[in-house]
Amino acid sequence: MDLQELSDRAEITDVLVRYTRAIDTGAWDRLDTVFTPDARIDYTASGGIDATYPEIKAWLAEVLPAFFPLRMHTLGQVEIALDGDGAEVAAYFHNPMPMDDGQGGTKLVEFGGLYHHTMTRTPDGWRSVRLREEVVWKQNL
Repeated sequence: MDLQELSDRAEITDVLVRYTRAIDTGAWDRLDTVFTPDARIDYTASGGIDATYPEIKAWLAEVLPAFFPLRMHTLGQVEIALDGDGAEVAAYFHNPMPMDDGQGGTKLVEFGGLYHHTMTRTPDGWRSVRLREEVVWKQNL
């Protein structure tokens, strides 16, 4: 591995972390540093929508706090296949979220799976042009 590849891998990993931190903290504008303006995002595997980034950003800001006021991702294994100014990225995730159980208490809903990103190098750094969420397992939904 040369210095450029190491740098690209570190920057791509930073994009993944920015994504999960933005989602978990509700810092929706931080997602602008994750996605290209024309990115396509598919959350249908977890019951969400498949739409363009601007639609997804608004949907996340409305839906997540309403149903899942607390969120906390953990990222695991990350596989990055670089190809010039592009990359295919797969990252394991675990996402436990407490939610209202409908009886005055809470229950812990959990998702585990992979985030599949297609990334591109832009003048502002690496950005995701496509995200597809793959849910491998879920619990208490």
